[in-house]
Amino acid sequence: MQILATPLRHRCLPSPLRTSQAGSRLFSRSLYRTGRSSSTQLDDLDVAHVLRLARETQHPLSLADLVKHGRPPLSEQSLLSSANFTLSLLPIRLAHRIQALRRLPFIVVSNPNVEKIYRNYVHSFCTLLPWWQKPKNAIRTLEDEIRFTEVLAELVTTHTNTIPTLAQGFRECRRYISPADVTQFLDQHLRARIGTRLIAEQHIALHYSSQPHFDPAASPTPCPEHPSYVGVIDTALRPADIVMSCADFVAEICELRYGVRPQVVINGDPDTTFAFIPMHLEYIVTELLKNSFRASVENRGNKEPVVVTIAPEPSRKDHDDPVRIETPNEDRGSFRSDNIKPLDDNVPGVTIRIRDRGGGIAPDALSDIWSYSFTTVDDDFPGTNGSDSNFDGLSVIANANSGGSSMAGLGYGLPLSRAYAEYFGGGIAVQSLYGWGTDVYLRLNGVGTIE
Repeated sequence: MQILATPLRHRCLPSPLRTSQAGSRLFSRSLYRTGRSSSTQLDDLDVAHVLRLARETQHPLSLADLVKHGRPPLSEQSLLSSANFTLSLLPIRLAHRIQALRRLPFIVVSNPNVEKIYRNYVHSFCTLLPWWQKPKNAIRTLEDEIRFTEVLAELVTTHTNTIPTLAQGFRECRRYISPADVTQFLDQHLRARIGTRLIAEQHIALHYSSQPHFDPAASPTPCPEHPSYVGVIDTALRPADIVMSCADFVAEICELRYGVRPQVVINGDPDTTFAFIPMHLEYIVTELLKNSFRASVENRGNKEPVVVTIAPEPSRKDHDDPVRIETPNEDRGSFRSDNIKPLDDNVPGVTIRIRDRGGGIAPDALSDIWSYSFTTVDDDFPGTNGSDSNFDGLSVIANANSGGSSMAGLGYGLPLSRAYAEYFGGGIAVQSLYGWGTDVYLRLNGVGTIE
């Protein structure tokens, strides 16, 4: 069937190197001497807090943590408990990110774009620090909770464009940092960022979907009038609906860029539902479809549609050796300690296969598709040819804020999408038949029944 889809309800953008301690201290002092507001600088006391919190172990976040306060609308007691739990996690996570940025080579962290991200993290940390320094359960009234939620909303907005801005900074510092180090840093930073934003967005959504704050029109609350939502988690998510919406969105981009839009067919079991986060699935599917659409259109003479197969897995407890499709070890990300585990290891997952007849991936490019510093595009962004071609992927990421109308993406969308998939214990595997087409397998773990 040809997809006639409704617009997307959400858009989700997405995330240790060594330097001398003296360099880090020098950078901190240089910020202090600028005379800017205290929200964008660290004084000696704040530095001590950062160093202390960065040494603490991050709480291993689980989906049980995100839904333990119950289905909205939450009672006043549950809402305050959610706010205090959120406050207990975020300063430690922000301190870890500040330290990771401080460990970058001084010449890199001095770049205006990288420095901007550093200042954003310092600002968010300093904003939360007064709350964190209060006695345990500092958020005791609904008035406290309202002010705290406003702080969270500002935090989410402040860090919206972190990855494109970092990519631009790394691209400008290409002489001083290797592509391998860029991939390592971005991989780690993105995965940590997923968790930080998820914690904040979950409480914001619970806030707006609970009395007395209920507001169906509030952002970023995802459809609080739908009872299947627990915060940002849809407990009855239908992947086929996400695929349809994303296909329509990507088709519009494709038609703008090439003048045509490929046909999309959904088969398998389109009625499958499971519990997952719609914003994350929308991002992943959008990036994978951009790759398939572009390949299909540029492979002249190809008349075949892009075929999306939705295959629910059987329950693992009913099978001694269930079939599992996941990313091979060598294709997995390097930072997996913050992954979120499902509520029930026996719950079945869902595999989505996206198949195109776009000619496949050239063998000499196949080994590079998971690098943030690689892309096959050379015409969507000027200046990506030549001796700096290893940083083409950064050009794509850095230009992600310019309207989102580019079809460029192979090597950009894949590592970012893989990070989202792996964060919940899933994965992405790519099988390419050069000269024919590509199959991409997106495996998503079910998260279990949420009462």
